[in-house]
Amino acid sequence: MTERRLDPTTGEWTTFATARQDRTFLPPAGLCPLCPTTDPARPTEVPRAAYDIAVFDNRWPALSGHPPEPDVDGTALYEVEPARGAAEVVVFTSRHDATLADLPVSQVARLVDVWAHRYAELGARPEVAYVFAFENKGEAVGVTLHHPHGQVYAYPDVPPRVAVEMRAAREHLARHGTCVWCDVVAAEEAAGTRMVLGRGAVSAYVPFAARYPYEVHLSVRRHAGSLLDLDGAERRDLAEVLSAVLRAYDRLHGFSLPYVLSVHHRPTDGGDWDANSPLHVELTPLHRTATKLKYLAGSETGAGAFVADVRPEDAAARLRELLA
Repeated sequence: MTERRLDPTTGEWTTFATARQDRTFLPPAGLCPLCPTTDPARPTEVPRAAYDIAVFDNRWPALSGHPPEPDVDGTALYEVEPARGAAEVVVFTSRHDATLADLPVSQVARLVDVWAHRYAELGARPEVAYVFAFENKGEAVGVTLHHPHGQVYAYPDVPPRVAVEMRAAREHLARHGTCVWCDVVAAEEAAGTRMVLGRGAVSAYVPFAARYPYEVHLSVRRHAGSLLDLDGAERRDLAEVLSAVLRAYDRLHGFSLPYVLSVHHRPTDGGDWDANSPLHVELTPLHRTATKLKYLAGSETGAGAFVADVRPEDAAARLRELLA
């Protein structure tokens, strides 16, 4: 069963994709479906003996271009619709034992180009309103395949977290006449206490009201709505800063740090979003210490109100110490 149901009490959609229960779960390295195909009799998801980056449709998609009709009938109270959109897998490298932090900057820059390409291709579809590239890294965040990879979801609407950001940006613009994200970058660079790294066109900083321990945002210093607005040098700067922060993450507790990487940018539904949705990348690790995780417990899950354990200024100072 694959379908989307609207919660009338919140106005938010939930996607149901029950086939995902059967997807491959933490297979041994010798049976990894994302490694290159070395034996034609036992093909993997990537039917090539070698590759740089691979992109393909998810075998267990939450969203698809031709979804089945819903299992239940909608009513005036309970809206239901096919789970229309796209779900793609982006394999970062053919190296099974690598992470994004291990890859050369040139490969990370190539990944940034792939994200831009998928944003353009998927965003051009009439049924797609928002293209979301992300990476789940580590078992602590629920990864099911250790081979370095991410995903791209193309939603038929603007997802809730992004909608909250854009509403806040719209209200800030109405009150102050400026872009809130541009103001944040300028304020962080002026203060310096939460800055992690500034290089070329890109700034990395721990947010003033960070929700997660050692959360870092990467923002372009000029107003840019998506990766398509960046030139080659700016994309390279983004790759360099991202690589540097990820390497610092791995030095933080002495192991390869789990995190969620999210690329936020302008919706593709044809609306006038340029002033309200500047491009930025969010990194949200879960480890508050080497042995303790930040769980989404009562306040976070029940009320949606985050309680943080690590002071942003301390997190930024520690990450600056760990930069290569």
